[in-house]
Amino acid sequence: MNRFVASLVAGLLLCLCGGAMAQGFDHSHKAWDALLGKNVVVLQGGKASQVRYAEFARERPALKAYLDTLSKVPEAEFNGWSREQRMAFLINAYNAFTVEKILTRYPNLKSIRDFGTVFGNPWKDKFFTLFGRESFLDQIEHETLRKPGAYNEPRVHYALNCASIGCPMLREEAYTAAKLERQLDEQAIRFLSDRSRNRYENGKLEVSKIFDWFKEDFGMREQYFAKYAKVLAETPEGQKVVAEGKAPLSFLEYDWSLNDARK
Repeated sequence: MNRFVASLVAGLLLCLCGGAMAQGFDHSHKAWDALLGKNVVVLQGGKASQVRYAEFARERPALKAYLDTLSKVPEAEFNGWSREQRMAFLINAYNAFTVEKILTRYPNLKSIRDFGTVFGNPWKDKFFTLFGRESFLDQIEHETLRKPGAYNEPRVHYALNCASIGCPMLREEAYTAAKLERQLDEQAIRFLSDRSRNRYENGKLEVSKIFDWFKEDFGMREQYFAKYAKVLAETPEGQKVVAEGKAPLSFLEYDWSLNDARK
């Protein structure tokens, strides 16, 4: 009888452990997806978005619960995921922690730069934990996603959102491994077709400062933009100039105003 009980208990423990292991991390990012679906307002036919920070503030416990799931992922587990799973995780983490950073002072700020660019710098401030270490936004973007040889994916610039109007839009859904390629492609088209931030005009290709700040990520920029000629220019003549890499480059002023839907 004792052997039977011991065997039964061992079996139950095995089932419980197996269930926990099978559950693992939610790569659908369902909780973050739900928050984005309710609190991101898509504008200009999908080329831009604003964020309902006031609503996010009311749902802050749900946001914090999602952030906790990110913080609890061990680095060894993360390293065992596919490239797409790791990228989706890092992009979602960057965007979700950025929203949390804004909420720490919302509504008493007009820009993420109100935190400071030297002291209190929001991108260098260690305000969250990732892989068991104090971490910061620049660590996710520059030291991980943009680390040479790690992902070599310039389209991450269209996915990361810095809570500013000049930044590529915060997407209205979570990034997932299964949809990542399509999502990054769509974000590129959305951003590059937004005439307020990228355009061929008056014989020049006027583009976002992102392409100046991170020029090393885009290789030969003229060749890079050539792939998007039909998106960047309205007329066949303009598209031809961009496609041939003959358009002189200039960089537009970056708008650091908060991308707040309440405005």
